[in-house]
Amino acid sequence: MATVEEGPLPYNLWQGESSSSSSSSNPSDAVLFGGISLLIGVSCRTLLRRTTIPYTVVLLIIGIALGSLEFGSIYRLGKLGNGIRLWADIDADLLLAVFLPILIFEGAFSMEVHQIKKCMPQMLLLAGPGVLISTVLIGAAVKVVFPYDWNWKTSLLLGAILSATDPVAVVALLKDLGASKKLSTIVEGESMMNDGAAIVVYQLFYRMVLGKSSGCVAVLEYLAEGSLGSVIIGLVFGMASLLWLRFIYNDTLTDFSLALTVSYIAYYTAQEEAEASGILTLVALGMVFAMSKDTHRAGGKQSLDEFWEMIAYIANTLIFILSGVIIAQSIFSIGNLDNNTGRSWGYVFLLYIILQVARAIVVFAFYPALCYFGYGLNWKEAIIIIWSGLRGAVGLALSISIKDASGDPTYLSSETGAMFVFLTGGSVLLTLIINGSTTQLLLSLFGMDALSESEKTMVNYAKHQLLRKAEEFSRICNGSNNPFDWTTVGGYATCITVWPPCTTNHGYLEIDDIKTMRVCFLKATREAYWSTFNEGRITESSISVLMESIDEAIDLATQGLHDWNYISTRLNFPGYYKFFSTSVCPPRLTRWFVLKKLQDSCHICSAFIHAHRIARQLLLDYTGDTGNAAIVVAESEVEELEARKFLENVKNSMPETYKLDRWNIQDHCQDTCRKVKESDQ
Repeated sequence: MATVEEGPLPYNLWQGESSSSSSSSNPSDAVLFGGISLLIGVSCRTLLRRTTIPYTVVLLIIGIALGSLEFGSIYRLGKLGNGIRLWADIDADLLLAVFLPILIFEGAFSMEVHQIKKCMPQMLLLAGPGVLISTVLIGAAVKVVFPYDWNWKTSLLLGAILSATDPVAVVALLKDLGASKKLSTIVEGESMMNDGAAIVVYQLFYRMVLGKSSGCVAVLEYLAEGSLGSVIIGLVFGMASLLWLRFIYNDTLTDFSLALTVSYIAYYTAQEEAEASGILTLVALGMVFAMSKDTHRAGGKQSLDEFWEMIAYIANTLIFILSGVIIAQSIFSIGNLDNNTGRSWGYVFLLYIILQVARAIVVFAFYPALCYFGYGLNWKEAIIIIWSGLRGAVGLALSISIKDASGDPTYLSSETGAMFVFLTGGSVLLTLIINGSTTQLLLSLFGMDALSESEKTMVNYAKHQLLRKAEEFSRICNGSNNPFDWTTVGGYATCITVWPPCTTNHGYLEIDDIKTMRVCFLKATREAYWSTFNEGRITESSISVLMESIDEAIDLATQGLHDWNYISTRLNFPGYYKFFSTSVCPPRLTRWFVLKKLQDSCHICSAFIHAHRIARQLLLDYTGDTGNAAIVVAESEVEELEARKFLENVKNSMPETYKLDRWNIQDHCQDTCRKVKESDQ
């Protein structure tokens, strides 16, 4: 019988058989690093749920720690270390191609289209001229201050890499901190656009560094093709995808698969085939898909949001830990090139200061215009925009591509390529740790993360109602044979503290701010629209108009209820309908187009009346019929009168298009309000 000989333990995750064998790696080790990174991400998300520490900053620090153990110490990490080295040596183009389609598309898709339209001039100012000014400022500072004997083209190349804020880092940070939607839209949209613009500028200076210089006209043509061409590609792919989805009904799996597939194909087409900016293409593609979000049913829309949030979370976890590993690798590799590493770190801190100064100059140079366009901008928001200028994985990947392409002393030496990675990695490290960790503190200092007095009143009222309902259930079920332990439930309910005490008049909610009252009414109207759409009473085009009217009305809530004003402009016949009145168009076709337009208008108008009646009833149930509630109800009744006038005009002029009876507005309104009250109880 054979005996089992004692020997060394098998090869494990953390320690190789020998120092020599650890240099040989298996491609499957990369999967191990990815799995452990996701496990670290889940652990961090669990531990940081109730803290204000940015999740991405912690991941970056953990990545630096893992990279330091593998590259800067005698303690190797075995198979995990092999996986770290495989990921750290990833090709820069592959890194961008794997992660950016997910992260950029998700960021653009999750933004509010209405707010994008309002903030577009502000975003274009910062992403267009802002990038060029920032590139020149950073490049000039590097050329004048730093002792690396780089020419102007090389210095401006580094300036182009560092000129744009990173959309991956910025979007992840703002989601963690819960900044206001307006501010988040400006910062996120600007970071996405200016990173795409910076890549175009980077490619321009990279060509110049390699000796492919050209005249001013050719440079302008290249910039125009790289930016406008990218947007056109994204729009084409987006419109084609939406046309495809029109032939698919209630198939969320196809929606997910098509959006994910198109994002990768569009990025590849722009970046590799058209030599344009893949990021700008993804931004345009994501915005096209975002415009169609309101046309999904409630379940499909929620599933779509959850799907993109999940894969973006996975990609964020991997890319920030990997960024930390690459930064650690650059830190320890620069020590082999520069004997005075302290001096190198001094220049990293100096570069960080230059980046902050350059961004401040850009923001305040355009400050008057930023205050004029869109929702405007105050000085507090301008400071937040400056401080949220984070650098991240995109700039790091661009510097890695410079390092991989360097080696020829005529153009770019290997020392220059290594220094690019070190300076960029140091900038990413400092902006994420310093700016990322203190942005929440800055928001709190400016009072930009606090609830208004009206919002506090509403929260306290909700707590008061929850406590009252729990006490009622506790009294009803106490002493009965009910299987639920209502005594314990009542004990938990007492943990709902209402401070300051909720001030109510006969159980009604009191809101002193007329704007807040109107916003509450409009949000109730929006929910009524959603219910109507999910019941199949209005079409996709109708729900889009109605949702846009709510967004516009919320912007004008200080002036009154104005959702009907927006709808009335959309009910008018467009200019191209004049073609149908000509003798060229057949009379039957003309009549069909006109009838279709009038029928859609009647459906929109009927949905408006129906939703306003529901919202008025709900508002009165919660706030009573006095004070600001009475003012809002009166404004709503005036708007309903205008809507009914439109329906009467249609009925008198073309009775065959008048299908108001299918709505049964009064009966359906009362039934819906009854269901809402029952669900509240």
